Amino acid sequence: MSAKARILVICIHNSSRSQMAEEYLRLFGGDLFEVESAGLEPGNLNPVVVELLKDDGIEIEGKATRSVFDLHRQGRAYDYVIAVCDPEAKERCPIFPAEKQRLHWPFPDPSAVKGSFEQRLVAVRPIQQEIRDKVLDFVQEYRDSQS
Repeated sequence: MSAKARILVICIHNSSRSQMAEEYLRLFGGDLFEVESAGLEPGNLNPVVVELLKDDGIEIEGKATRSVFDLHRQGRAYDYVIAVCDPEAKERCPIFPAEKQRLHWPFPDPSAVKGSFEQRLVAVRPIQQEIRDKVLDFVQEYRDSQS
């Protein structure tokens, strides 16, 4: 089998959408991909996302967020760079050396959801499912293209 494709998932804070996409890519396509995520302005993990990922057996509590610019300065190369944020943020992301394909999967921002913790869990769950479904579709399309 050939080397795993390298994927970078980027967003604004690397606190919600990019973390979910990274973890689902690893969960469903770990045999195909090496996956990282980073943000334009790294923040803190969204506790709602940390809790929701536990439903799929994914534990990210205490995981550090990363800067996309740090990865760029390190000279990292990726086969796919996937922006999961709004178009304006996508345009601010750097071009990576040897970047083969840039994808844009816009998802609503879980950080914008207000209310109690329980209310935010309920409101963010559909975003989580949308990200999970998009990743599953991508992984299946990639598998099909490799056979």
